[in-house]
Amino acid sequence: MDLNLTKEQRAWQTKAREFAREELRPITLKRDAIADPSETFDWDIIRKGSRLGFRTAATPKAYGGHGIDLVTQALVMTELAVGDSAISKTFSQNWKWSQLIAAVCTAEQKERFLRPFVADDTYLLGSGSTEPNSGSDNRMPPEDDQKAGVRLRAERRGAEWILNGEKVFIANGSVAKLFFVRARTDSTVHVRKGTTLFLVPRETPGFRHGKVFNKRGWRFYQNAELVFENARVPHENVVGEVNQGAGARGGDRSQFGDLELAANALGVCDAAVEMAMRRAAARGEDGARLFDHQGAQLQLSEMRMHTEALRAFVMRTAWERDRAVERDPQAAHFVPALFVTNFSRYAIQRVTALNMELHGATGALMHAGAEKLVRDAMIWTHLAGDSVVRMKAIQREMR
Repeated sequence: MDLNLTKEQRAWQTKAREFAREELRPITLKRDAIADPSETFDWDIIRKGSRLGFRTAATPKAYGGHGIDLVTQALVMTELAVGDSAISKTFSQNWKWSQLIAAVCTAEQKERFLRPFVADDTYLLGSGSTEPNSGSDNRMPPEDDQKAGVRLRAERRGAEWILNGEKVFIANGSVAKLFFVRARTDSTVHVRKGTTLFLVPRETPGFRHGKVFNKRGWRFYQNAELVFENARVPHENVVGEVNQGAGARGGDRSQFGDLELAANALGVCDAAVEMAMRRAAARGEDGARLFDHQGAQLQLSEMRMHTEALRAFVMRTAWERDRAVERDPQAAHFVPALFVTNFSRYAIQRVTALNMELHGATGALMHAGAEKLVRDAMIWTHLAGDSVVRMKAIQREMR
């Protein structure tokens, strides 16, 4: 593994670090304090970041994006998350789905959706998977239950599909202009064999977003209901083959979703360590420093240890996934990226909790910096399925 960053990688890292320091940090606590979850979003910051390339960073160069590799993506996500974890995720959410359009959609679909996406600073992407009664069942559906999993229905009527049902907790749900949506197109078979993936634009007749969910952490990040009431989606918006929606991402070797969450967590840990070091170095009215106490030294050491362990895991995983995308024959022996996600959940929650402890009673005040990081870290408990569901993937290692 080459630990040296290229000139381009350092340039992206520096650009993201400066944007986080100059644009994100000044607004993060203010946006977090807004009571209405639908009002926490700030289009101005999205436009500014988009003009710097953070919205289209991973979109292939052939379609006007920047096409940065996964190591560079991890660097950028981490630096942006130091400024604000939720804003970092708002940008990187677009990387996941723009790459999927480029990887699995037809040439006509790429032209129809990727070109407008790149050209419009306010064009965000999302994906509708989770439903009121199916979350983990969509990721790891039970083999013996034909009814488990996706319940959003899609019926073919001539050149259109009619969608009815609901999705919940959808990322960018109230702000995205285009969604990947998986719907049940054959209810007589197991969910792995009876769903289809659709591209659904915001302006689709019969499609709207419902309520925006009120969360303790990641308040900037918009999670909303998607409501389908006889929504009419043209057949030309089908991704891949009908009833093959479960395997639409089968060719994606990047395992980006897991890497994305871990790199973001690393940024939060970096922010917590920086905050804790400032607190420990400050002198009180008696001239003493918290840093001079052995207990504080032990806490700071533990925070740094977990953060650096996570950094090594994230960067190694990013490097390995780049090799996998390039079809390195050794890729089959690499550790699955889901393990770094699970480790990041432990690291971010431990590091942010220690930071709040070091701040004493003031650290627990609402909308204090330390308290916000703890609330953001809570989100990792149930991101992309909980840690138990993800760890079930160890079964693949035993086969």
